[in-house]
Amino acid sequence: MKVLAFSDLHMARNRAADLVSASAEADLVIGAGDYCNSRQGLDEAMQMLSGISTPLVLIPGNAESAEELGNAAPNGVHVLHGSGMTIDGLRLFGLGYGVPPTPFGDWSCDLTEGEATEMLDRCETADVLIVHSPPKGYGDQTSQGLSVGSTAIRDAVERLQPGFAFFGHVHESWGYRGSLGRTHLANLGPMPSWFEVDT
Repeated sequence: MKVLAFSDLHMARNRAADLVSASAEADLVIGAGDYCNSRQGLDEAMQMLSGISTPLVLIPGNAESAEELGNAAPNGVHVLHGSGMTIDGLRLFGLGYGVPPTPFGDWSCDLTEGEATEMLDRCETADVLIVHSPPKGYGDQTSQGLSVGSTAIRDAVERLQPGFAFFGHVHESWGYRGSLGRTHLANLGPMPSWFEVDT
């Protein structure tokens, strides 16, 4: 399956246009959170992506709540948060929000490590794990050299060993590619990123 994945659109219209254009070549499109800015502009951001006719799976970032994303997403778009689904034999599980809680203020949608663990424990198996925050120590370096990823997400990757784990959130690490066990890791960023995923 040819998968197009991205994160952290943050209402960048030129980036959205690139994603819509690229989606014509994809079997599946995945968004790993943060489509708007500080809980503002989500309807507009979803309108920017409305030209994607390929199956589209989204998780919320910390810039939008799961409820807000569910309400704003175009008809037919799948929203995952502590939940999973299967598309053409590909098992997906998604968890949004900032983990651990961010210092950004009351607008940010965050989970504690304990809350994230509880939600991730719902997943028994996955081919692709879609999370907003990186696993601790992987693609989570800030410009100050701090590692701000999630231990709960790292533990879930180690337990589930999905083929791929997609995330975003830490802008300074956009474009990171690595591995944890058998899992290919990617901090996506808003540019089109392509993956060949076996089903």
